[in-house]
Amino acid sequence: MSYSFDEVIHLLRESTPLYGKVDPDLKFLVDAQLPKRLAEFIVANGFDAWHTLDLPDKNATSDNFIKEKTFTDNLVLISKDDDFLHSHIVQKRPPKLILIKTGNISNADLMEIFTKGLNVLISMISKHSLIEITRQDIVVHS
Repeated sequence: MSYSFDEVIHLLRESTPLYGKVDPDLKFLVDAQLPKRLAEFIVANGFDAWHTLDLPDKNATSDNFIKEKTFTDNLVLISKDDDFLHSHIVQKRPPKLILIKTGNISNADLMEIFTKGLNVLISMISKHSLIEITRQDIVVHS
């Protein structure tokens, strides 16, 4: 299932819930390739979120540690790293993944995507385990 950002904006304007109730206990971990500002933005919108800079080994944290932390603490990982896609499919580690597939993108443009679509992303990841974000679409994998 794929939604263009225009559809997302329309749904938000119409206040049409996509998937019903949002899990208020969702917690997020933002990977090293993404700005810490993204984790801060998620926190400012009422959810718990950390960046790898908040972990003991900071941005040098190993993928294995991240996979186990997301599994143990039931965190949604937000990453650009395709290695996490493979481990999610094969091992369900991380248990939930938002994969950023925008290619090179400025932090300002990335934050604009999350500003436009955060409510829908939260709703989608509450019900599904894998979401892909491109420059134009939010793709839900069931």
